[in-house]
Amino acid sequence: MNVPKMYDLAENYINRELSWLSFNERVLEEALDESNPLFERLKFLAITGSNLDEFFMVRVAGLKAQMKAGSSVRDNKTQMSAAEQWDAALHRSRSFQSKQVDTWNDVLVPLLRDAGISFVSAQELNETQRDYVSDLFTRMIYPVLTPMAVDASRPFPMLANRSLNLAVLISSESPEEEPYLFAFVQVPSVLNRLFELPAADGTRSFIFLEEIIRMHLSDLFRGKEIVSASSFRITRDADLSLNEQEAEDLLEEIEKELQKRRSGDAVRIEVQKGMHSYLRGVLEEWEEVSPAEVLELDGPLDFTFLFRFVDQVGDAEHRFPDFPPITPSCLRGEEDVFRILRQRDVLLHHPYESFDPVVQFVCQAARDPDVLAIKQTLYRVGGDSPIVAALAEAAERGKQVTVLVELRARFDEENNINWAKKLEKAGCHVIYGLVGLKTHAKMILVVRREDQRLRRYVHLGTGNYNENTARVYTDFGVFTADEWIAEDVASIFNQLSGYSSLPELHHLRVAPWNLESAFLSEIESVIAKTTAGEPGRIIAKMNALTDKDMIDGLYRASGAGVEIDLIVRGICCLRPGIPGVSENIRVHSIVGRFLEHGRAYYFRSGNQEKVFLSSADWMTRNLETRVETLFPVLHPPLQQRVKDILDTQLADNVKRRVLQPDGTYVRVTPWSGEPAVNSQEVLYRQVVKSHRQLIREI
Repeated sequence: MNVPKMYDLAENYINRELSWLSFNERVLEEALDESNPLFERLKFLAITGSNLDEFFMVRVAGLKAQMKAGSSVRDNKTQMSAAEQWDAALHRSRSFQSKQVDTWNDVLVPLLRDAGISFVSAQELNETQRDYVSDLFTRMIYPVLTPMAVDASRPFPMLANRSLNLAVLISSESPEEEPYLFAFVQVPSVLNRLFELPAADGTRSFIFLEEIIRMHLSDLFRGKEIVSASSFRITRDADLSLNEQEAEDLLEEIEKELQKRRSGDAVRIEVQKGMHSYLRGVLEEWEEVSPAEVLELDGPLDFTFLFRFVDQVGDAEHRFPDFPPITPSCLRGEEDVFRILRQRDVLLHHPYESFDPVVQFVCQAARDPDVLAIKQTLYRVGGDSPIVAALAEAAERGKQVTVLVELRARFDEENNINWAKKLEKAGCHVIYGLVGLKTHAKMILVVRREDQRLRRYVHLGTGNYNENTARVYTDFGVFTADEWIAEDVASIFNQLSGYSSLPELHHLRVAPWNLESAFLSEIESVIAKTTAGEPGRIIAKMNALTDKDMIDGLYRASGAGVEIDLIVRGICCLRPGIPGVSENIRVHSIVGRFLEHGRAYYFRSGNQEKVFLSSADWMTRNLETRVETLFPVLHPPLQQRVKDILDTQLADNVKRRVLQPDGTYVRVTPWSGEPAVNSQEVLYRQVVKSHRQLIREI
């Protein structure tokens, strides 16, 4: 594609890795936000830790691998080399982790103390607590521990990815030959990270497991003088390297690669502040990392322990108020979902509206004697999925069940392998998609016998078939019995399961074949009909925007006078507000109670409006190396509802941030006298109000 030189300049783009880190900084802001309940603030801090782990395991690991291979490839937008991106990411991450620790030490710990919850060190234990800890160590902890010495006969072992360990420095009996002895103790992940201590004044006191182990190291290294002991944690390259072209069995190949994930190259070592220089040197040497990859932190390592802590200790007083999802009135109490879908399409907006109708749809199909076949894609599935159980039941009842299980869903590979085996055992026809392409599309197709003919029913979604994440992720789903949409979905399944080429589709567009061109065509259509008196309009909501062709298309639209609002939760490589390039583009990011995950696209040119939903972000991987779907919202009332949702989010002045030309984000706050608009709260109230109105009408 020919791109005008004025657009194709490195300074017109934001680096992907740095934009991702900026997103994590916005999540950390929620941990600092005083309007959030205390235990929710802890969870936001935990989320930043989990996010950063994945960033290092995948993105930083990829940059390091490029450097190691001597790659000369540069980022196609900012023209940064792998080494430049790696160095910038480490620098920004070091600053970010310092902010995490400061948030914990200076903000959250004092607030917890005010709420009657404290964290104590060994030095702060009273006599009763010390006795309790000693007994606890003997009964519950000591039997699980394995002290590991490192010397000529016992080389440094492969420490598991993200495991927490204690590095122990021991006095040498022959200091002239070797100044110190080195050992380590893995902090068992099978035990709770925090243990509650007896307290007499009504407060609750907790101590970290690694602190208990450190107190009792003399029991593990009897007769030795311990010089120093410090916590450390290694993050490893965890991306899978699959040669799908040569793999005879993709499932077996992925199972082999999963074993390697635990022992990939180190990409980061987090160490407790004050670690002895000898211990640090040993870790750097054995793990072959540079000093820049070692981050010294004055606080607990790995804040993901807070997920479990909040579930164990948090009470309603310090949590978000309950938002019970609403079942749409048209489906409430309805035993025959198919009857409703013959009359109308149904749009669901999760988590405000319940995910139960999706589960009910599959369960009814499994048990309905007139249903002959079910086809479904599965990308990320819940731990005890009723949908998987229903698919297995359908196969056991003799129905033809085809399930495409995406084995390469990152960090869910093992879980998906287990589901695939269970479904195969039940008699389902399980497929793994096309070589070289992840199947990220969310589709269900049900074929039912009705009045001497076959009718097809469809569910298409923007999010996973996971009832757990559907409670905390915002997503869209559409039920329809539209014959042309059903025909399109059937054609896509035929291509995924067989050798059929994709025919010309009626309504759907599919990556990697025609999705990007469809998006660009819609943008060009808006440009063509834009006039000074009637500018076109684009609103696009997605998780991330990285694809250069899509960004350049938006730049062209801005230059033509199209008014563009992008609601991008995470990564955004487009730089808004550049004169002559993007002055008509505004980029918004909403970070709040629910994870904004739904993808919705609105195009207006003249008096024509189009609304689409999609499983795809505007990322190169979604458009070129995944099977994704784009599907229209056909019925005007549903189109208007999606548009209203987007408008509500653009009016948010509580959780919305706006991207500035310099790459920073500024939080929007109400003007003097302006009512506060938290879009997530407003959208829930609108669903409740609409539900009650329909009940009254009925």
